[in-house]
Amino acid sequence: MAKDKDEKKPEKKPTKSPEQIEAEKAAKIAKKAEMAAKAKEQGGEGSAPAPAEGGGGGGGKKGKGGGKGKREEEGAGEAIAFPQGYVPRLRKKYDETISAALAGELGIKNKMAIPRITKVVISMGLGKAIAEKPRLETALKELSQIAGQKAVICKAKKSVSNFKLREGMEIGAKVTLRGARMWEFLDRLIMLAIPRVKDFRGLNPKGFDGRGNYSMGLSEQTVFPEIRADVVTFHQGMNISIVTTATDDKQAHSLLKHLGMPFQTETEKARKAG
Repeated sequence: MAKDKDEKKPEKKPTKSPEQIEAEKAAKIAKKAEMAAKAKEQGGEGSAPAPAEGGGGGGGKKGKGGGKGKREEEGAGEAIAFPQGYVPRLRKKYDETISAALAGELGIKNKMAIPRITKVVISMGLGKAIAEKPRLETALKELSQIAGQKAVICKAKKSVSNFKLREGMEIGAKVTLRGARMWEFLDRLIMLAIPRVKDFRGLNPKGFDGRGNYSMGLSEQTVFPEIRADVVTFHQGMNISIVTTATDDKQAHSLLKHLGMPFQTETEKARKAG
């Protein structure tokens, strides 16, 4: 009997770093805020909760549908509300330490000229959704869960006969994040999602576009903790574009490196080249 009890003892779980624990706590706070917002809507409240910093709600001109047309095209609908006064962990780190470190490293004296992130665009190409309609609906749901904000459908702008594609067909999904939701997503991407990528060797430093913006791709949506791997019906990759105010790639690389983006080292580049 004693041997059976010893055999049934569960294996010890790997320890988590303090950064990962803080990131998980921030994700739980965001989830609670989302549930509270949904409960408020179901309770028959007349007005929707005001979005936090950089909110993607209506805004702009008053009147019927004022100011929301372009935002809906960018994928900024039904944003979750954060608790009043809440500051994302990564944003706080940027304000307290990273901005000063960037100013010294890049020799910038004007505080307003220090590079910062303005928005993050997440997109999914869903060419197979032409033949499989449920694929688009599932991708929209999962992308909204990952971003914490409702994603929008992208339609084909041209007809291509070779791909059996007609103008207006629904072939993708995207969402644009700003403000607190942007910082929360970046925190989860850096601390939780990227470390879960199989055989990860570092991000490609060639993903910059020459104007201070960086793009990267993920092959599976299951690297995000919001997606349950046991209920996933198909694996879908995504593209992530990080838009910054940097004037060149050097400034953008320095900004993202200070935020914790794990770029390839010179040793890894040499190993790949060899």
